[in-house]
Amino acid sequence: MSSYFTDLAQQYIDGEWRPGTGSWDIIDFNPYDGEKLASITIATVDEVDQAYRSAARAQKKWAATNAYARRAVFEKALRIIEDREQELAEVIIAELGGTHLKAGFELHLAKEFLREAIHVALRPEGRIIPSPVDGKENRLYRVPVGVVGVISPFNFPFLLSLKSVAPALALGNAVVLKPHQNTPICGGTLVAKILEEAGLPGGLLNVVITDIAEIGDAFIEHPVPKVISFTGSDQVGRHVATVCASQFKRAILELGGNSALVVLDDADIDYAVDAAVFSRFVHQGQVCMAANRVLVDRSIEAEFTEKFVAKVKTLKVGDPRDPQTIIGPVINSSQADAITGAVDQAIADGATALVHGSTSDNLVEPSVLTSLPADASILQQEIFGPVALLIPFDGEEEAVRLVNDTPYGLSGAVHTGDVERGVSFAKQIDSGMFHVNDGTVHDEPLVAFGGEKASGIGRLNGEATVEAFTTQKWISVQHERSFFPF
Repeated sequence: MSSYFTDLAQQYIDGEWRPGTGSWDIIDFNPYDGEKLASITIATVDEVDQAYRSAARAQKKWAATNAYARRAVFEKALRIIEDREQELAEVIIAELGGTHLKAGFELHLAKEFLREAIHVALRPEGRIIPSPVDGKENRLYRVPVGVVGVISPFNFPFLLSLKSVAPALALGNAVVLKPHQNTPICGGTLVAKILEEAGLPGGLLNVVITDIAEIGDAFIEHPVPKVISFTGSDQVGRHVATVCASQFKRAILELGGNSALVVLDDADIDYAVDAAVFSRFVHQGQVCMAANRVLVDRSIEAEFTEKFVAKVKTLKVGDPRDPQTIIGPVINSSQADAITGAVDQAIADGATALVHGSTSDNLVEPSVLTSLPADASILQQEIFGPVALLIPFDGEEEAVRLVNDTPYGLSGAVHTGDVERGVSFAKQIDSGMFHVNDGTVHDEPLVAFGGEKASGIGRLNGEATVEAFTTQKWISVQHERSFFPF
């Protein structure tokens, strides 16, 4: 495993592995034990420019390449991941602090999205559209946008980099990828290495490991990329959207959430408890779709709360390398401090802690809060950590109001004994996704994924991915002579 961090601690520009030329290094740490995994000299503005220029040079030939030949790269990449799955899981565990369960989950989805990328290469179709003008033929082509800039997050970096990179390439584009500073290998150079081995021509995928302290807005302001695919916080997403709009670029923004899992009075309580605990605590709660809030009908609140708290107390916290561990470390000390501070503030504001976990370095134990004041700030924010908020409600109308009372609108779930009651409830929620009798954390290759309100702009997956990374071009052919009035 260590060879991954040694060999891949470089920039990947124009098909070459080389060190950055910045004046300082990004240090890649294991968030559990603080082990130094890699030291990477950052890329400068000049190297960002080189990456985009090489992508632009390589893209034209790639776009003209037969789609069947393009998809062969992703077929081989899939086989590489399947052959090295155990090694890749160990890299995810080391760099992210992800548990065995989480690493397996991420790799499973990564393979599913690669399978979809294989198909997406063949998906763009042209159309012949009727014209009111005699003799005119209207052809509508779907063509690559050119170069796509991808900025990936730290929580599911391997999956979420591949999720944009693979289909964008499969559709005939070139890509420049900027991974999060905390996950430069899993989110960046590991992706490049796999695709390089799979036969992707040099220059089509470039990886720049850098920081905005060094490059400012150069990655998103650069004139070459036509689309920026960003996954991260809504605060940064707002800035990305503003810059992209000023540069006439398309922005695909997959941002944060404050999802709710709702338990109606006719729900299967034991099943709802299982769904809620998973939805809140998977990967330490560092999931945009995680159930920050668990809303329970007051008639079943006591029974649900007792069972929920009991299950939370069974979650093993500790070394993510232990297969029994459910809660590993959060990504860094800033996150640990922010989570701990949010819990302390909520308690100071009047909340009751049914479970009050302690924090040791980056290990944050689960907390369960209830009796939250209606104006508690924690109710409105995305808690990227293992903290559950239990909120009672009286009837569906109040539940709908509470679920929608947030700036976000990403995911959610409702549990009920009547499926159609659940669907009716889901239709009233202002979110991009909502699930009946399931958890809140779902992502599937063919189903449009994205949020409303502060949770983002645009969609990915399936046809939405084709829309995101291609554009339409109208070419008309006049088979007869046109009449011109002068």
